[in-house]
Amino acid sequence: MKEKAVQSLVALWRMLDPIYYACSRLEYAMEGNGGRRSIFRVRPLKYKGETIYLSDGTTIRNDDWLLKIHLHNVRLMCELLRYDSDMKRGRYLFEQVKAGLPHVAHHLYHHEQSSRIKGIIGVTMLNKGCERLGFDTVDIGNSFYRWFKMASHWPIMTLAQRRLVPLVRPPKYLVMSKEKLFSLYGCHLIH
Repeated sequence: MKEKAVQSLVALWRMLDPIYYACSRLEYAMEGNGGRRSIFRVRPLKYKGETIYLSDGTTIRNDDWLLKIHLHNVRLMCELLRYDSDMKRGRYLFEQVKAGLPHVAHHLYHHEQSSRIKGIIGVTMLNKGCERLGFDTVDIGNSFYRWFKMASHWPIMTLAQRRLVPLVRPPKYLVMSKEKLFSLYGCHLIH
């Protein structure tokens, strides 16, 4: 994709992002006490889907409460466009997610519904290596939802790589129990 077209699309996306944020009921997982906003935006939700058995023994069932995690994609995109290789972009993304998870843990620990939330969940096509961060990857059972997520993530992937990307990797759920999140990324890890 031509550089000017990519920059224009990202600029438009940055203008529309506050509207999406206002309508989505998301909130930022804050870094520290009122500090810089984390790369994650979150909201509690009731899980709707097939039962998930996590590697640490936790079971997520239909109607269990989870904290949905969303990457702040447009903010990430502005940084990812600076890198000239998939390897560098992947490393940067991995480090940003790793650095943001303690803030998700802090947010969940202090959330008014923390006692009933069983873990965190996200959806991504970038699921390679997520196990190293503590996530279990789970196939999305609902074919319509899987297709919808694939279609909505494709433009992001195309922009980040500055070329048309084939839809070969289906999106997956990334899930982690609250106990594992606190164990790996507890609030004591926030600098």
